[in-house]
Amino acid sequence: MSFSEKEEVATTPRRKLSCTKDFDALWFCYSPVHQMQQYYRLGSLDNCSQKWNALFACLNLKTKRPAEVEEILETREKSSDHIWSFRSPEEAASHWQELFGHLDETE
Repeated sequence: MSFSEKEEVATTPRRKLSCTKDFDALWFCYSPVHQMQQYYRLGSLDNCSQKWNALFACLNLKTKRPAEVEEILETREKSSDHIWSFRSPEEAASHWQELFGHLDETE
């Protein structure tokens, strides 16, 4: 490993992996408030399986080397869909005009 590679590794910020968020979500999932909300909205109680899966995935990541964790988290971020559609300034202007252009017209 050359000096520049060592320097790059040293300056690369490591993510602090915490499973607290997943544990809190699981804890809340079993609360009467959440269960009654689910029953009211969906007509059935929540079995919290998604929360268990998220917690197990996080704990599984804790057993891996930091380099592997970084790689896994980066691939997850790249594969996840964005909730926003990205537009160029020209696309945004035409879309805005299409939606709200009628408001600019004088009466």
